[in-house]
Amino acid sequence: MHTDRSTSVLVLALGNDIKGDDAVALEAVQILKKEGSEGIDFVDTIESGLALLELMSGYDKVLLLDSVSTGVHPVGTILEFSPDDFNQVLSTCRHFMGLPEVIELAKRLSIDFPDEIRILAMEIAPPYEFSQTLTAPIRAALPSYIQKAGDLLKSRG
Repeated sequence: MHTDRSTSVLVLALGNDIKGDDAVALEAVQILKKEGSEGIDFVDTIESGLALLELMSGYDKVLLLDSVSTGVHPVGTILEFSPDDFNQVLSTCRHFMGLPEVIELAKRLSIDFPDEIRILAMEIAPPYEFSQTLTAPIRAALPSYIQKAGDLLKSRG
């Protein structure tokens, strides 16, 4: 695990760059990275599960950017979560680990893991088709998503 981080804050974007709107966080982090901010690392990845353990270890705070497809909110809605918003360890598949499982594993293994994890997600339609572009509604909501992420980073105290 990486515990010798030069910064204490990570912005971690998750998504799939060939699944259309599922790439919204990947696009957002590229723009945030260009704007830059001292003391913050910006990382984008198509990985999930156990890979999150290594990516997040050693940081004090993490802002995780992602997309969700709940069907409850209109497409383009920006949602904010914390790990407490998710149920306890949920995975029914031994080959997949979600954020609750990763956090639990870090605790059990005494891995240096962030004290604060905030999740900023954008509601998307289910990404069933392959595409390398965002749909118009998601592209229109992207500036608000980036602004909200920037606001959260400024308030990181």
